[in-house]
Amino acid sequence: MWFELLSPITGIETMAVASSIREIERLRKRYGAGRWRKRKGFGRVRLADGTIWEAELHWYEAHGVGKREIRVKHLREQSNEQAR
Repeated sequence: MWFELLSPITGIETMAVASSIREIERLRKRYGAGRWRKRKGFGRVRLADGTIWEAELHWYEAHGVGKREIRVKHLREQSNEQAR
């Protein structure tokens, strides 16, 4: 699902750390070593069809590596803002 992030991510929570992450070995092989965390938060996104939604986002991040593999997990509510 293609999307564009339109706002800062808020309400950030850590869901899992290091060995608690199922895909830790794949992350380390692909992006390198670091203190990996699986995180979630909320932000406004524009989908490929131009609609704008508030969405729950999930991603992995590590110090020195940054956010990786950001994805929309759930769409919460459609925004009244017009698509540009």
